[in-house]
Amino acid sequence: MECLFGITGKDFVLLASDTLAAQSIIVMKDTDDKSRVLNPHTVLLYSGAPGDTVNFAEFIQRSVQLYGIRNGNELSPKAAANFTRRELANSLRSRHPYSVNMLIGGFDTTTGTPHLYWLDHLAAMAPLKFAAQGYCSHFCLSLMDRYHKPNMSVPEAIDLLRRCLQELKIRFIINLPAFRAKIVDKDGVREVEL
Repeated sequence: MECLFGITGKDFVLLASDTLAAQSIIVMKDTDDKSRVLNPHTVLLYSGAPGDTVNFAEFIQRSVQLYGIRNGNELSPKAAANFTRRELANSLRSRHPYSVNMLIGGFDTTTGTPHLYWLDHLAAMAPLKFAAQGYCSHFCLSLMDRYHKPNMSVPEAIDLLRRCLQELKIRFIINLPAFRAKIVDKDGVREVEL
């Protein structure tokens, strides 16, 4: 039931996730934040089994922050995504693998470019210009494919995300009442209203 979205623009990444925490048919919480700020220019969105997601996301967040403290510079979004993929691949070979799907978005301050990475629970990773995880991908990837432009502005990306959310309200049987969105650009991470 969880939905994650990512859209890259000219010099930013827009990331959004639903705020619903549910188990089977029971809604536990409707203000859940399914994101972790890995460093000032990289954000991780996650979905999956409730215990695994929080545990794995916090492990990745703390590991990336520790790297920054030890080495005096932050990991790029690409390096953070590759580190996350490697840790997920290692967990697959253990007795208790993590069941976590993720989107990692960020702004590389050295090259001045936005990056978005799609990762699934089998440690597959792909760099994309737009992405969706969860049931929402069935409804929204076609909209993103049609309306996404490589040089999108922030208002255009927010408008595209709103189109996706409207499509979910019309076609998806489950009500997802609220979404939390963040933009990552050269100035860092900030939350935006939808």
